[in-house]
Amino acid sequence: MINTKQKELSKGGSIKLVIALMAGYSMVYMDKNMISTAIIPIAKQLDFAPSQTGMIMSMFFLGYSLMQIPGGWLADKIGAKKVLMISLGMISLFSFLFGTVSSLMLFFCIRFFAGIGHGGYPPSCSKSVAENFPQEKRTLVQSCILSTSGIGGILAFTLGANLIANNWRYAYLALGSLFLLALVLVALFVPKTEPVAKEAKVKSSVSFKEMILNKDVIILFIAMLFLNITYYGSMSWLPSYLTETYDLSIQSAGYILTANSIAQVIGTVSTGFLLSKFFVGREKLFVMGGSVIIAAMIMLLINTDLLWLSSILVVFIGMLTISCFTAVFTWPHKLFEENSIGLSIGIVNTGGTLGGFLAPMILGKLIEKADGSYSLAFTFIAAAIVVAGLLTFLVSNKKQASAN
Repeated sequence: MINTKQKELSKGGSIKLVIALMAGYSMVYMDKNMISTAIIPIAKQLDFAPSQTGMIMSMFFLGYSLMQIPGGWLADKIGAKKVLMISLGMISLFSFLFGTVSSLMLFFCIRFFAGIGHGGYPPSCSKSVAENFPQEKRTLVQSCILSTSGIGGILAFTLGANLIANNWRYAYLALGSLFLLALVLVALFVPKTEPVAKEAKVKSSVSFKEMILNKDVIILFIAMLFLNITYYGSMSWLPSYLTETYDLSIQSAGYILTANSIAQVIGTVSTGFLLSKFFVGREKLFVMGGSVIIAAMIMLLINTDLLWLSSILVVFIGMLTISCFTAVFTWPHKLFEENSIGLSIGIVNTGGTLGGFLAPMILGKLIEKADGSYSLAFTFIAAAIVVAGLLTFLVSNKKQASAN
């Protein structure tokens, strides 16, 4: 069902809405990417071991994971705009704080609460898309918004990397300021959700228990966990891998990772088009094919000592991984009605954020166990994405009606 707000939203209003949501998501992904570069000088300056730096990155995803389901539930209950603004405000605050501390425990705490702030953004963003666009446009619109994974990466590995090379603390002051700017755009351009009549709420409500026990939600949850072990595992450790393996500077590694981020923009937008036009009902084939190619590329990456080949592989691994992520993340739009989009995506993306929590920590331990070699860690993430692809074959093909 298309609500009144969807009918009233003009073309100009739709564009402003998408720009505002993309601005916030760009900052979200800039933060996620920037920590993997910032951790290099932080570790050197404060003498942190790989397992400790892995924990700093993982604590963010622990908070992120814990907030996904509550964030989706809140977006369904109080409206997307309120949750979006609360999320951006929290992230801005803890970005500023991150640039002021030196204690390992404070790093853990600040990244944990930054993750809490981040956790409300993806489900409330998806809820806003469901509130303001008809069913047939949602996958493409959501894919365009998710292209900010690449835009955020470009910002992280150009602006962020250059600021980090001079002083990582200044980089986080700049990041906090950019989050404030995104907050202003959301406040101005995201429509406020109109209250729904009590009778309508009762008729259209989908219980938390019903959604969390839904077979397809559980499968997508697990698939997203394994997929994001690969995505965030590679994202967290590729800067360190490139700088150590090829003796590159942070700026030089940043150029390769910027190309990776540009490819992610192309991959995400292309995925939205392909899923809407050529892979309707064939999402399983899309994800499985992509996962096998990604795994093969990761294994080739750790078995070559050619910088030019590694650079090409990094770019294509990033592009294909975000394509698979986009396919899984947008799947609930095809399976569920608008009234349950926030909660369903919140649950599914909790799997993804748990993958983000586990990946840096597990890979840090595997790298230490292998005496600094990345082979064991990267073999692990190659296997994880194949598991994710296989799991998608268990997902239903039919849209599920809301309880009435």
